[in-house]
Amino acid sequence: MNGEEFVPLSLTPLLIGTFAAIACALPGNFLVLRKQALIGDAISHVVLPGIVVAFLLTGTISTWPMMLGAAGAAVVAVVLIEAVRRLGQIEAGAAMGVVFTTMFAAGVLLLEQTDTSTVHLDVEHALYGNLESLIWLDAVGWSSVLDPVALAGLPPELPRIALTLLAVSVFVWLFWRPLKISTFDEGFARTIGVRTGVLGMALVITAAIAAVAAFDAVGSIIVIAMFICPPAAARMMTNRLETQIAWSIVFAILSAVSGYVLAGYGPLWLGAADAVSAAGMIATMSGLILAFAALWGPCRTRAGAPGTA
Repeated sequence: MNGEEFVPLSLTPLLIGTFAAIACALPGNFLVLRKQALIGDAISHVVLPGIVVAFLLTGTISTWPMMLGAAGAAVVAVVLIEAVRRLGQIEAGAAMGVVFTTMFAAGVLLLEQTDTSTVHLDVEHALYGNLESLIWLDAVGWSSVLDPVALAGLPPELPRIALTLLAVSVFVWLFWRPLKISTFDEGFARTIGVRTGVLGMALVITAAIAAVAAFDAVGSIIVIAMFICPPAAARMMTNRLETQIAWSIVFAILSAVSGYVLAGYGPLWLGAADAVSAAGMIATMSGLILAFAALWGPCRTRAGAPGTA
């Protein structure tokens, strides 16, 4: 594929998928080490009531109201999960299960009891995303990358997920030391003045923002996979957090690029007529990478422990 075909048809989906994978994997490292990895699964379920409420308030199914509604629902969910966990003194996974099933059921009830049930909210889009359709129609080749007119026609999902990745990276950079200390020794972090409760809430809210931003473009399948698979695979490669972060970014990029390419060309190489879902293949590749790390990773026998700083 030459530049005249690659740039308009594949460049933006690849970038969007890669940025989404990294944006989810970065906070996912801390969530995995804190045994809160399923927060991504919870968020992917709770956006439904937020989307329905956004439609009821605005009367439109355009992107930004839906995104704002989903983001609001995600923030409410992470607050409720933390509240249930702390007030009820129950395990975090149980708190997530209670909250995301309740909110998802509330969204279904809203759909049934209001006229939004007649609106096409695209459940398949929510699951699989629309990565393959995010093409750059105004591009004519690599020269378009420097053409302001062509750049104005970029899919809006690309700058949105790029800004989200930047925000997540800045959060991790600014709070690196307290995040690192509280992840490995919460008691010690409290003794030196780290507000671990507030920091933990900020972490899950950051994860929620990353998930919601990625949700519109890549769907819930990639969001769930990227929160867990690259960080978990990276954990089996090293006992140092800095190195784990680097490995998780490498695995996220590898999953996104290889998954997208194999989704389009893999079936053709095998003699099939049609391509398969890019989101599904990216999630599959992330799972295969995790499996290889589990079999041959140098630190796989100690992956259940938090590791060293």
